Amino acid sequence: MRPSKAYLRSMSRAFTKEDDSNSSIDVGERPISPHRNLVTEKGLAHIDAELAAAHEALAKGNAEADRDLIARASRDLRYWNARRESAEVSRPDPHSDVVRFGMTVTIADEDDKSQTWAIVGEDEADASHGKISHVSPMAKAMFGKSVGDSFVLNDREWEITAIDTAA
Repeated sequence: MRPSKAYLRSMSRAFTKEDDSNSSIDVGERPISPHRNLVTEKGLAHIDAELAAAHEALAKGNAEADRDLIARASRDLRYWNARRESAEVSRPDPHSDVVRFGMTVTIADEDDKSQTWAIVGEDEADASHGKISHVSPMAKAMFGKSVGDSFVLNDREWEITAIDTAA
């Protein structure tokens, strides 16, 4: 038995694809850290470069009517504008003999394994390149210590062997 035409005309659209060209794309917001936004001069330049890239991406998205690109670029602009507005450039005192933000610190463990870390802002941190955030456990453990001082982190004892004011 064939369905009647009346049945076909009144069929639910629940299983058909709606045209979603006017729906908004939710890419989520990038979380803003609750910590002070300390940055090095390189960190501030990084923020400015990210802002410029987001502006370019937004312009490209608008030119191509790419809603996904517009949404991502807009989200990134909100994030980088907030980070730029709260950025505090901090330069270490070149005569300081204790670990502070913006310094490069060399440490050694009990096995004389040595590591060097630059203490930088959260947005410029990159452990694979020897840069750690000032809010990281390692940086917090080193702050205020001098060459020869020791600290324990993750059940390992580390000694500060060198401090340089250039991060």
